[in-house]
Amino acid sequence: MVRGPQHVRRWFMAGVAVAGFGLATAHAQWYVYQKPDGSRLLTDHVLGRPGYRIIRESGSIRGMGALLAQRGVPFIPNPYSYDRLIRRDAAAAHLSVALVKAVVHVESGFDPDAVSSKGASGLMQLMPATAARYGVLNVFSPAQNLRAGVYYLRDLLVEFNDNHRLALAAYNAGVGAVLRYGGVPPYGETQAYVRRVLRDRRYYSGSGLTSR
Repeated sequence: MVRGPQHVRRWFMAGVAVAGFGLATAHAQWYVYQKPDGSRLLTDHVLGRPGYRIIRESGSIRGMGALLAQRGVPFIPNPYSYDRLIRRDAAAAHLSVALVKAVVHVESGFDPDAVSSKGASGLMQLMPATAARYGVLNVFSPAQNLRAGVYYLRDLLVEFNDNHRLALAAYNAGVGAVLRYGGVPPYGETQAYVRRVLRDRRYYSGSGLTSR
């Protein structure tokens, strides 16, 4: 529904013409999603629907029509798709953007629909109990998943006196395992996880690889 000259229709199905919005959309943030059936959708909202994948995020509608018309293009996770949400939640939790982005990178590779063999889901691979603890209603919602994961990470850092290695180990293996071993557990997966996150944190800190 169009409410007036300052508003535009929120939903556009694949194949709908998008040219001609001009200055009316200058301040919107636009997202092209690929749906589970392969069709595409243009919206100015972040969606949290399982199977809906972000193809492009942009402050301009220019060029979106060509993306909507494409079919069968393999999904490649975009490491910049969630920078706005990451910056917002990292700032609110007083964490570094680089740390949060590194955790997302290692946990899900920026795929909001990722599901592990152990049942962890979404961008920050939340287990069901953790998602429920932090009030997540839709674990595949990038906004809800990121916010819960960021606050869980913050709480772990508080518990382990800002020791990043221990907090990350707890994020991967659980608080009990870290307390039981008095440090990073001797699990190959957990030790590799901690190394990868810290490596990627340095990468994101040093390269400025965040959009806008």
